[in-house]
Amino acid sequence: MSAADENSQKSITYADAGVDIDAGNALVAAIKPLAKATSRPGADVDLGGFGGLFDLKRTGFRDPILVAANDGVGTKLKIAIDTGRHSTIGIDLVAMCVNDLVVQGAEPLFFLDYFAVGKLDVQAARDVIAGIADGCRDAGCALIGGETAEMPGLYKNGDYDLAGFSVGAVERDEILPRADLAVGDVLIGLRSSGVHSNGYSLVRKLVERAKLDWDSPAPFARSQTLAEALLMPTRIYVKPLLSAIRATGGSGLKGAIKALSHITGGGLSENVPRVMPKDVAARIALSSFEAPPVFGWLAKAGNIPDSELLRTFNCGIGMIAVVSKARSDDVMAALKSAGEEPILIGDVIPPTGEKSEAKGKGEAWAVQYEGKLRFG
Repeated sequence: MSAADENSQKSITYADAGVDIDAGNALVAAIKPLAKATSRPGADVDLGGFGGLFDLKRTGFRDPILVAANDGVGTKLKIAIDTGRHSTIGIDLVAMCVNDLVVQGAEPLFFLDYFAVGKLDVQAARDVIAGIADGCRDAGCALIGGETAEMPGLYKNGDYDLAGFSVGAVERDEILPRADLAVGDVLIGLRSSGVHSNGYSLVRKLVERAKLDWDSPAPFARSQTLAEALLMPTRIYVKPLLSAIRATGGSGLKGAIKALSHITGGGLSENVPRVMPKDVAARIALSSFEAPPVFGWLAKAGNIPDSELLRTFNCGIGMIAVVSKARSDDVMAALKSAGEEPILIGDVIPPTGEKSEAKGKGEAWAVQYEGKLRFG
């Protein structure tokens, strides 16, 4: 029998094809205590089943509407992969989903992740999922399941991708945004921790153009490496916002908070119009807040005008609440009690200027800006 014939008769295992079932089982064993630590009313976390279970009745909602969101982390992942820093990228994944839930007035209930990789590195995967568990605890939701897919040939060794899925609930009569946003309402901004998880294709291009290494001191934060600074995780606003909503009358018609806007891809310019009715516009005073130094560096490194920064990045404001002027002091006080540093950044004005191009909001008006961005 020829060598070729002998080779054709050899038994081939899944591991020979590049998929290690034993590694997958080891990962499940490693992350079970992480998931268990995220338990909350409605979820007794026990990984390994075909589906994650959640008991909505145990949450105490009166007339709940479920709200679902899914998202990823974008090319920020590439920095984590290239530098071997995997411990915080999972926080970003959770933040991008649960912040989208809370803007509807919803309390996040549970979370699932999808982790796709070329060759499974159990320690790296555990670090990623530990970050997901950290984010879930911060948001008050349970990590009830997920999927790890080892796909050799589709991803290079060392590469991976993430997707997150979260479900929350809100009382039927307390869904945000409300329909009564009106001229004279004010905009309250909550600070971001930096770039968060949007615009990293541009960020990485500018880093390459500047010929910087990831372990170089960050030009905008000399006490950190560039990787450390740019991997600062996205802030999770769930607990302070839910606290402020409840402290000021709930999110129904008696509540002070009328709308929330999560400043993600599209920046301030694209996300604020998404919560505005078609008969009003938002005006933001750029002098009312200072953008973190990273945005000043990006602006200088890429010769980027304010208009492009504002439609790409959060520029220092990661979340915006729209409230009636008469209740603005109440909301500011509630947010401060919850540990935030709220900033009055603008107001609601009559329609003016141009229509917005924000996704799904063709009738909304573009944000009107006053002044220029200031950088720390």
